[in-house]
Amino acid sequence: MNSNNKQFNLSRRNSLKFVAGAIGTGILAAGAGADLAAPEPAIAQNDLTPDAALKKLMDGNKRFVDRKRQNPNQDLVRLAEVAKSQKPFAAILGCADSRFPSEIIFDQGLGDLFVCRVAGNVATPEEIGSLEFGTLVLGAKVLVVVGHKRCGAVDATIKGAQVPGQIGSLLDAIKPAVESSKDQGGDRLENASKANVLLQAKRLKASPVISKLIEEKKLKVVGGYYDLDTGAVNILVES
Repeated sequence: MNSNNKQFNLSRRNSLKFVAGAIGTGILAAGAGADLAAPEPAIAQNDLTPDAALKKLMDGNKRFVDRKRQNPNQDLVRLAEVAKSQKPFAAILGCADSRFPSEIIFDQGLGDLFVCRVAGNVATPEEIGSLEFGTLVLGAKVLVVVGHKRCGAVDATIKGAQVPGQIGSLLDAIKPAVESSKDQGGDRLENASKANVLLQAKRLKASPVISKLIEEKKLKVVGGYYDLDTGAVNILVES
């Protein structure tokens, strides 16, 4: 194991310890104040089943594609409603690309989505820890890894680009997907981008926190591929 992998594993363990501590503190605090707190308003539909949550998300994307957006939960009433607490029904690990903000392409609003964005939609220890919090503590019922057409991070990985600073750590996280898809027919960038989505979803499913939620049927983790030209998100199925 090289030093980068050792550092990644140590970072992941530290992240999990931090999240576990934060979760424990939050649960204890919530329990201590439960008797004194006023009833919370119904601020999000995270009482949905994982399948229903995914349908709600994809219905929103269809409205976006069909130019029938409802722009829900985007007014001042909703702003006040979620100011003190949140119950998102879905979590998103998306690319940091500026062309597809999740709330717009899925036609959702304030407090509906727990979103993590990073170039190449890679599941770093920090992203995994954040999404463990979004699913276990906040209650999101579906977690979607969203990659996209013509992804610059995947393209740079394919080309073996020499990059400065910490950009290389992102490309290193994508390399296994590029390698696994290199012999597929068709568009190499598209194949690698879709393989990367599935790779990052697999990394998320390896989390003890997330895997337990899946086992208990409280969470579904899927991959999605966004078409920059049409606005459509297609759910990917592992072959």
